[in-house]
Amino acid sequence: MTTRSPYSMLSVEDALDITLAQAHTPAPVHRPLSDVRGAILAADIAAREPLPPFPASTMDGYAVIAADGPGDYPQIGEVSAGALAAFTVKPGTVAYITTGAPLPEGADAVVMIEETERLDAAADTPRIRINQQSKTGANVRQVGVDVEVGQTVLAAGERLDPAEIGLLATAGIIDVPVFPRPKVAVLSTGDELIEPGESLGPGQIRDSNRAMLLAAIRAVGGEPVDLGISGDTQEALELRVHRGLTQADILLTSGGVSMGDLDLVKPLLEHAGTVHYGRVRMKPGKPVTFATADVERGRRLVFGLPGNPVSSLVTFYLFVVPALRKMAGWQDPHLRQVKARLAQPLPLDAYRPEYHRATLTWDADQACFLAASTGIQASSRLLSMRTANALLALPQREGTMAAGELVDALLIGDL
Repeated sequence: MTTRSPYSMLSVEDALDITLAQAHTPAPVHRPLSDVRGAILAADIAAREPLPPFPASTMDGYAVIAADGPGDYPQIGEVSAGALAAFTVKPGTVAYITTGAPLPEGADAVVMIEETERLDAAADTPRIRINQQSKTGANVRQVGVDVEVGQTVLAAGERLDPAEIGLLATAGIIDVPVFPRPKVAVLSTGDELIEPGESLGPGQIRDSNRAMLLAAIRAVGGEPVDLGISGDTQEALELRVHRGLTQADILLTSGGVSMGDLDLVKPLLEHAGTVHYGRVRMKPGKPVTFATADVERGRRLVFGLPGNPVSSLVTFYLFVVPALRKMAGWQDPHLRQVKARLAQPLPLDAYRPEYHRATLTWDADQACFLAASTGIQASSRLLSMRTANALLALPQREGTMAAGELVDALLIGDL
């Protein structure tokens, strides 16, 4: 058994730079409006019509000629949203109008209904008392006041969330140019692994990593591909890895990247492509491995994630998520970072920087984020990830960080 790794130990920053240099954004595709939530827009979208396309009332009331002023006037008609008036408002007349309806020809203002009285309602031509002096344009949205013709309503690189999708619909865009969501295949390795629904036998454990990673991929906008579990044989592993390289843009393996005789992932990746790094100076997750492989449909990114569940998920956030984001068209694929104050003292590691799982909350009294540790940080203890929404980047050094010290926090969940 080899005990000395042939791979140089890289910093997290250098390893991430190498990863992102290999992650390329593919050509845009067109998707229907109903299928672009969370995607990145690949081209500027300009308005083809003004919004609103006609002068529109902003409230229920009466369309008037502002210069007429307060007084009693005959109502010559009504106009509601979705219809054009078949009459003209002339001096000395008014018309009832609903919110969003086109302003009838001749009118130049709207008086809200609360500032009016309806007189002799039973008459064929009711009379309306206007109690308020209007100004030209009052309570009217003019043509193009919200969006002008040719105005860029969305720029390439923007993420399409509900408001952006509403703007696309407003602009009449139903075939949307976006960058495709990367497909990410997940393969668990190890003879000891069984499916979550199976009964445990001697020496067996249930495979938590695959379900966890498939869920994490969905949460960050990728399309997951489940490759199941591979036993610790070269033939079985090669078959599943080949399937992943043909079916997905990114392949994640879990386990088999350490230094034991049955840790077959790194040798396989060396044969299938190029291993760019095989050790990173970090805690947890030191044996994380990154490779690329060229297949008929293009270059694939391959991450050999450690088998311990916390190490697997931490390295997923630190390396896979930025790569996935870059491939999905994000302009800045890095994890968002904030400063936080420690809620309690934390011990440091003299040999490796540590990514400590923590829960961030906003402290109104101190006007800052407060970081509370999730407890015991063993790489096998998935409970340490349960409430975590941040990874605290603890520096490599001897000693302890005191409560109240500021620390960089990488966001992995909602605040």
